[in-house]
Amino acid sequence: MLDFFADLGPGLITGAADDDPSGIATYSVAGAAYGYGLLWTALFAFPMMAAVQLMCSRLGMITGRGLAAVVRQRYSRWVLWGACLLLTVANVINIGADLGGMADAMHMMTGISALWWTPAFAAILVAMLLWTSYRVIARTFKWLTAVLFAYVITAFLAKPDWTQVLRATFVPEMRWSSEYLSVFVGVLGTSISPYLFFWQSSQEVEEERAEGKKTLAQRQGATVKELRRARRDVITGMFFSNFAMYFIILTTAATLHAHGVTKIATARQAAEALRPLAGDAAYLLFTLGLIGTGMLGVPVLAGSSAFAVSEAMAWGATLDRKPSVTPKFYAVLAVAIVLGVGLSYAGLNAVQMLFWSAVVNGVLAPPLIVLVVLLTSDRSVMGDHVSPPLLKWLGWITAGVMTAAAVAMFVAG
Repeated sequence: MLDFFADLGPGLITGAADDDPSGIATYSVAGAAYGYGLLWTALFAFPMMAAVQLMCSRLGMITGRGLAAVVRQRYSRWVLWGACLLLTVANVINIGADLGGMADAMHMMTGISALWWTPAFAAILVAMLLWTSYRVIARTFKWLTAVLFAYVITAFLAKPDWTQVLRATFVPEMRWSSEYLSVFVGVLGTSISPYLFFWQSSQEVEEERAEGKKTLAQRQGATVKELRRARRDVITGMFFSNFAMYFIILTTAATLHAHGVTKIATARQAAEALRPLAGDAAYLLFTLGLIGTGMLGVPVLAGSSAFAVSEAMAWGATLDRKPSVTPKFYAVLAVAIVLGVGLSYAGLNAVQMLFWSAVVNGVLAPPLIVLVVLLTSDRSVMGDHVSPPLLKWLGWITAGVMTAAAVAMFVAG
C-alpha cells in the first residue's frame, strides 16, 4: 500500500486541483437545483476525464515535452495560438471566479469585504510562487482539501433516501431545458477542464526533470512500467476527484434541495449544506475547503497558462527554477492571476461566476480534446506508444458528448 501511494504524482495532484472552488460551487448548484438527478454524471464523467488525462500524461512522458510544445512542433502557428487562446480565456475566467469565491467565503466568515480579500489572496499566491514553489504550496495547503471529506460524512448524517440515490446514480435523467443543460455542461466543464490537459503533460515533464533527465533526449520515451505507473496515478487522481464530486452533489441534494433551497446565490447558502455535520461551524468548514482547494487550483490554472505560452514561445518553462532563471514564465503566470483579479471586480455574484466559469470550460474544452486525441494517435509524435483503441475512442466520445451538450444548451436557450 505504501508503494502504491509513493508512486502517485502528477495525476493525484491534477485530481486534487480539479475540485477547485469552481467545482465545489458547480456541484453544489447541481445538487441544490436538481436533487439527486445529476448523481449519474459522476460515473458518466469518470472514464472520459480519466481517458483524456491519461492521454495527456502519456504525451508528456513519451515526447518529453508539454502539450503546447508538441503542438508547436507538429501544427501551424494558428493551431498553436488558437489552443493557447482557448486555454487562456478559460483560465482567466476560472482564476477570477476562484479568487472571488475564496474572497466571498472569507467575507462570510470575517465581515471584511471580499474586495479586500481578492487581491490579498492573489498577492499571497504570487509571492509564494515567486519565492518558494508550487510543491511547497501543495504541501502546505493539501491538508485543507481533506475538508471535502466532510461532504461524505454529511451525506450520511442527512439520511437521504438511498433508494432514490441508487436509482439516480445508475439511471441517467436528462431534461430539455437551458437551465438543466447549462448545469450539465458546467459539471462536465469543471471535471474535464482545458487547464488540466496542459498541466498534466507539463507536470510529467517536470517529474522527469526532477529525476535528473535534463535534456529532451533523456526525457523522450517511456518504459512499460512507467506507463503502467502513470495509468495508476491518473486513474487514482480522477477517482478521488469524482468521489468528492459525487458526495458534494449528494450532500447538497439531501440538505438544501430536500428543504426547498433550489437556488444558491451566496457562499453562506452553499455552506449550509454542511450544517448537519458542523452546526454553526459549517461556515468555517466550507471556508477552509474553499481556501484549500483555491490555493491548490489557482496556481494550476495560472501555471498551465504559463506552461502553454512559454512552450509556444520556446521559453524556459518550469516551476522548479527561480524567477531569475525563467522570468518570462513567471511573468505570464503573474499576469494570468492579475487578469483574474481584474475580472473578479466585474460585479458578478461570486457563486454565479464560479458556476459560469465551469460552463465556459465545458464549451471551450472539445477543440482541445480533439487536438489531444489527434496528437496521441499520431505515430510521428508517439512512436510505438500511440493511444490504444479504448483511449482513442473514449477521447472522441468525450469531445462528441461535450460538443453536443454545449450545442443543446444554446439551442434550448
